[in-house]
Amino acid sequence: MKTISLTINGKAHSLEIDPATPLLWALRDHLGMTGTKFGCGIAQCGACTVHLDGVAMRSCSVPVEYAEGKQLTTIEGLSESGDHRLQQLWVEMNVPQCGYCQAGMLMAAADLLQRNPTPSGEEVDAAMTNICRCGTYPRIRAAILRAAGDPQAVVRYAGGEA
Repeated sequence: MKTISLTINGKAHSLEIDPATPLLWALRDHLGMTGTKFGCGIAQCGACTVHLDGVAMRSCSVPVEYAEGKQLTTIEGLSESGDHRLQQLWVEMNVPQCGYCQAGMLMAAADLLQRNPTPSGEEVDAAMTNICRCGTYPRIRAAILRAAGDPQAVVRYAGGEA
């Protein structure tokens, strides 16, 4: 065990923990921050996406000691009041279905727009590698494009638009 100091959503935390513990479990089990979800445990699905120093990372594969000294942002810290533009669009455009992957999706989308404020549809498709079990990818794509400033972004389905 080791004392690990973390800065999460602007607040200092100290944990007595095995430094190899995945960051996801430090957040969920030790700090009670359950917005970050467990999906696969092998960094494939993205449900556990957080930002470390502003960069999206899959917390199930990052040892907690790697986060020491870095600024960590979880879904709880994206916006305290839920008024981040992406969060607003997620609601407005009915993006989530079951919602399980959405915290990770929002964190990945926020990272994308931070790096590329006006991505094309193809750039959104390439950057968003998180998995949505319900297949709401057209709504996710449209919400990101709308957040990037495309007021005409709509959800395109095989049968037309919504």
